[in-house]
Amino acid sequence: MLLSQQERLSCIRLKTMGSNPSRAITGTLVWYYYICHREVWLMSRHLEPSQENPFIEIGRLISEESYKRDRKEIRIDNLVIDILRRDDEQVVIGEVKKSSRFEKSARMQLAFYLSRIKEMGVKARGELLFPKEKKRIEVSLSPELEEELKNAEVKIQKIINSEHPPEPKKNRFCSKCGYNEFCWA
Repeated sequence: MLLSQQERLSCIRLKTMGSNPSRAITGTLVWYYYICHREVWLMSRHLEPSQENPFIEIGRLISEESYKRDRKEIRIDNLVIDILRRDDEQVVIGEVKKSSRFEKSARMQLAFYLSRIKEMGVKARGELLFPKEKKRIEVSLSPELEEELKNAEVKIQKIINSEHPPEPKKNRFCSKCGYNEFCWA
């Protein structure tokens, strides 16, 4: 039995949201999972990082000013895709980042988008884009990447379903984090 596009979207919406639609796994939560588990918990409760943080402002500006010819900020259910275009009869999903310093988390965020798009019946490839570094990295959804993503999603769900946030743990990203004062004040 073939499902319609609307039925596939509904199945994905339920799978992604789990039992609590207000605590859906998003690409942003996947991104934060690879940086800081506490950030995952805070973001899942819509506690936004300080928007006056200069690093957040720089990231927003880079995203707005780069790749002006491409379609940007495409929203599909709980996905927010930075760039969407067609390249030689294939859909390309682009994730724009300020720096490759967080390449692993960016790769997993993009894998999350590719996985959800694949569940919708669309074959796509991904590109991590680092405009300040003039760097582009292709990302394909391999079985190994899909397995790692599934494992991460289970752990993310456990974090966001927890009543209390994980204890703060100092890491090399803390000094530039928008939650810095929340964790270390």
